Amino acid sequence: MQKSIQNIIQEAKKIVFFTGAGISAESGIPTFRGENGLWKNYNPMELATPKAFKENPNLVWQWYEFRREIIRKAEPNIAHKTIVKFEEFAKTYVITQNVDNLHNRAGSKNILELHGNIEKNFCSVCGKRYDFIVFEDKLKAPICEDCKGFIRPDIVWFGEMLPQGIYRNAIYHAENCDVCFVIGTSGLVFPAANIPISAKKHNATIVEINLESTNLSEISDFFFLGKASEILPKILPQMVN
Repeated sequence: MQKSIQNIIQEAKKIVFFTGAGISAESGIPTFRGENGLWKNYNPMELATPKAFKENPNLVWQWYEFRREIIRKAEPNIAHKTIVKFEEFAKTYVITQNVDNLHNRAGSKNILELHGNIEKNFCSVCGKRYDFIVFEDKLKAPICEDCKGFIRPDIVWFGEMLPQGIYRNAIYHAENCDVCFVIGTSGLVFPAANIPISAKKHNATIVEINLESTNLSEISDFFFLGKASEILPKILPQMVN
């Protein structure tokens, strides 16, 4: 007889949550395709590149300040908060494609941010860190106090590699987890999408929660159609009975 998802979770020693934009959409964070105001005339793929920053650092900085303003007003939703509760019952790791810092704000302890964090920054020349600083000038890219280079967001831009240490750790935890939740991601962005694929190859149970089927649905052992904020809490209470 096939085990229920509740039994599988109860027996799990390590759980991985692989999350994408869908989980943050429930907090009111848009996908930033430039549909608002000034930015509707810009293609994010033309702004989120090293080339764009080199040619016009102030414009790129303004784009990210626009994004930060929206993100800072958002709050972690029930799905983010429910993931934190899983830590009470199994070693839990969050591997996220999101840059919005909401998993941190919700209280998750073990987070691997594959694409960076919009609240972190570093000097594009010397690498000096400027994390969790609110810069007063929203129109000009700030200058490094050490080398006078431009400070940029710690985001993986188009054409850049994922931070290899973080990616290797993500793959390691995927290969060694018992359950891998896939939440709010299309599974189209590689190499990030290798996370649940690696988990499946190493016999993890794949649990997908999404508003529609995706490229990863065919490898999922359980598929729940709907919002993570509604589905995750229904799984968790049975886990603690």
